[in-house]
Amino acid sequence: MARKVAVISGASSGIGKETAALLVEAGWRVFAFNRGKADIPGVESVTVDITKTEDIRRGVEAVKQQAGRVDLLVNNAGMGISGAAEDTSDESAFYQMDVNFFGAFRLAREVLPLMREQGGGRIVNVSSIAAVFFVPFQGFYSASKAAVNALFTAMQNEVRPFGILISNVMPGDTKTGFTDNRRKCADASPVYRERMEQSVAVMEKDERNGMPARAVAREILRQAARRKPKPFVTVGFKNKTLVFLSKILPAALVNRLVYSIYG
Repeated sequence: MARKVAVISGASSGIGKETAALLVEAGWRVFAFNRGKADIPGVESVTVDITKTEDIRRGVEAVKQQAGRVDLLVNNAGMGISGAAEDTSDESAFYQMDVNFFGAFRLAREVLPLMREQGGGRIVNVSSIAAVFFVPFQGFYSASKAAVNALFTAMQNEVRPFGILISNVMPGDTKTGFTDNRRKCADASPVYRERMEQSVAVMEKDERNGMPARAVAREILRQAARRKPKPFVTVGFKNKTLVFLSKILPAALVNRLVYSIYG
């Protein structure tokens, strides 16, 4: 029996690297789409910049030529910027959305025809509970993840008749290189600077003490294997409790609680 084939973006470190490694352990043939080489035993690297449509097209075509199919797409590549919305440049805002939202969209758009032709497939997006809790001084990150949830939930009903199933996995604070790679606003206004620095310090402390990336990777594999994957999956008991409370408490109260932590 031929091995199932997975494509995963952003597999050079963190959640992506752990997911790729677990897929290999489970017997999958894994192609990693990164700007650089993914140094993971058993993983085949394809140089792809997900902000470039032609790169993605070449990458998917390479997978098609070598493996003939894509059973699973894991949209994991992502980055974060921090700063007050008022201080955020067009360039920074567009890049945040380009990587986290449009990158996932571009990959799905190129993989969907192949999945449709083969009679089905799975897409798992690495979203975030920031899509539910709108974090001050990281608003564009929250916006990008909320946009992923919205687009791919709508997309699910478009592709359901073709046997293609979609899940959005939403981790909270996770110990990865994301923390050190976050782009910080270099020109923060005096009216925001002190609060922004305090807010980001809280985020970074929580992330460095967060759940291991492998815990998120395991959930991605569970959703890839489920007969009926969940549309939204929160990872971690504490995070599940927070998301549940966000559904039953008044939105204004939830936002005030977020303000008390990060505002």
